[in-house]
Amino acid sequence: MTQLFTQSIIAIVWDFDKTLIPGYMQQPLFEKFGVDEQAFWAEVNTLPEKYRARGCQQISTEILYLNHILEYVRRGIFAGLTNEMLRELGSQLEFYPGLPEFFPALQAGIERVEEFKHHEISLEHYVVSTGLIQMILGSSIHPYLDGVWGCEFVEDLNDESHVLAHLGYVLDNTTKTRAIFEINKGSNKHPEIDVNARVAATDRRIPVQNMIYIADGPSDVPVFSVINQGGGKTYGVYRPGSAREFQQVNRLQQQGRVQSFGPADYTEGSQTHMWLTNAVTEIAERIVRDRERALGEKVGEAPRHLNG
Repeated sequence: MTQLFTQSIIAIVWDFDKTLIPGYMQQPLFEKFGVDEQAFWAEVNTLPEKYRARGCQQISTEILYLNHILEYVRRGIFAGLTNEMLRELGSQLEFYPGLPEFFPALQAGIERVEEFKHHEISLEHYVVSTGLIQMILGSSIHPYLDGVWGCEFVEDLNDESHVLAHLGYVLDNTTKTRAIFEINKGSNKHPEIDVNARVAATDRRIPVQNMIYIADGPSDVPVFSVINQGGGKTYGVYRPGSAREFQQVNRLQQQGRVQSFGPADYTEGSQTHMWLTNAVTEIAERIVRDRERALGEKVGEAPRHLNG
């Protein structure tokens, strides 16, 4: 039976906030409309108590900020906010040192090895974030990405100004794992493959063991767990110089959540640059070994004369 995919693709899956950028992507939005960022998040943190006082039994705290953004739109604080405006604000995002140059550099490293080229090994980059997908699409890193998962707003269909009115797609820390399985099965590239369909491990587009997940904190534990259990690689990052963020990812390693961690500095020669480059190389070498072993098993040994 013919194998559905060659499984020669390596996927690097990135969190966004505090992983690729130093803070939260919503900062340019607050600055544009003169909103105090800390005050906004403080208001969001009080919402669960207020909702429970109104009789709510179950509240998804991870997506409350999205509803609060829409509330600001309705109240005129974020007057006229559209998806196009979010994309424009995304262009203002500043990335950690070494980005986005590190992305094509990793691919170039694969292409320089003749053995990897022979086996058609390639590299894909994905962002899976609980942030705003339109801001990611407007950022300078978007041209280097093969796919993006995030939260999305729907514009008012009855308003020619296209102002944001509803939630269109929501991703929280647990449902981020769905994106991993979409990448794994290939449903992101081949919509005819349902993410819930039964697909044999040998027929999945990118095995989890071919994946590397990079993120910054405890909220990423569900994805770290899926990648670790599937034999992939996990790496935690922290803002250089931040003792608090260092302690946070250090605890993740002590708990076995991440295999290693380092500062969010992606410049050539940095610890993180070297670890990720080595991780990609290790996966590529394992793919070569697996493919050559499988070829040997299918072809078998050539016949030879017996001595004596």
